[in-house]
Amino acid sequence: MDELRALLETIRPLDAGAMEAARAWQARLAKPPGSLGKLEDIAVRLAGITGRVHNTLRDKRILVFCGDNGVVEEGIGSAPRTVTAAQAVNMTRYCTGMSAMARYFGDRVVVVDVGIADPYDCPEILCRKIASGTRNLCREPAMTRQETMQAIRTGWETAVENAQDGADVLGIGEMGIGNTTTSAAVLSALTGLDPAEVTGRGGGITDESFARKKEVVARALALHRPRREDPVDVLSKVGGLDLAAMCGAFLGAAAERRPVVADGFISVVAALCAARLCPAVGEYVFGSHASFERGYAAAAAELKLEPWLRLDMRLGEGSGCPLAFEVMDAACAAANGMATFEGAAIDDGYLDAIRGKDCFTV
Repeated sequence: MDELRALLETIRPLDAGAMEAARAWQARLAKPPGSLGKLEDIAVRLAGITGRVHNTLRDKRILVFCGDNGVVEEGIGSAPRTVTAAQAVNMTRYCTGMSAMARYFGDRVVVVDVGIADPYDCPEILCRKIASGTRNLCREPAMTRQETMQAIRTGWETAVENAQDGADVLGIGEMGIGNTTTSAAVLSALTGLDPAEVTGRGGGITDESFARKKEVVARALALHRPRREDPVDVLSKVGGLDLAAMCGAFLGAAAERRPVVADGFISVVAALCAARLCPAVGEYVFGSHASFERGYAAAAAELKLEPWLRLDMRLGEGSGCPLAFEVMDAACAAANGMATFEGAAIDDGYLDAIRGKDCFTV
């Protein structure tokens, strides 16, 4: 924990001066105040992260952390464990849902094995394996505290390496059959919410499996009693290697002052773990889509994260990240390319009556 505390101390709040300068620049652009809505907010927050009013996100990367979960032994999913390894390989071929979109938009996908249980032959996967999957959290803690800390450190280092290699923005995704179960358990432990409120159907399961899944989450929490005030304890007892590594990646991105995009339910739960370890991290995290998965809204609310898109997606993988990158590009394009009132030869005096007033409520 001493090592982790030292790392957390390197994370700083956003640059308030740069944000104020970005707001002032937005006020000079030839448009009614606030008329670009969230795009203006994005541009201002990017300024706070980078320290620059004008930003361009040229190098976009999605970090996908892959690991298997022993809880699948309880029959809580519809897909076999082997899908984790298969889809990890397919991501490197840019033929999964997320990676197909990433290829189209020109984003890079970095696939990291932190705990895939089944063998595969794919040198493109970055092997950082900590264990061949976690233990069954219904019977014993999913991981040791040491394994959890190693996963957090691996995620942190992966984010730092990619930032220092030139990435302007990072997205955080995952692949691990059973990880909506672990995410529900972690969210319930961190918030005190009833497991039934935050446990969803994941990729799709029968009513019988869904009932079993909710019972499994409740049983694991009752067995291990993870300490809400200690996210590492929560992750080690009822989480997963992928979740812990994702948590570390959010921390590493913030330490490197890079904007970082959360995908859906699993990614937002990992971001919440990171923010519980270091509240300043939340300022660096951008939402993408509102996941259809039950529990997402609660996790996003805890993180004070507002998603931009409502597409009823629940694929995971980081599939919201390529879409969010495009929204962020739009925010940068407007901030960088719009003319000012002076440049457009427009007298902005006509806006005096509405400046500083809330004239846009229905």
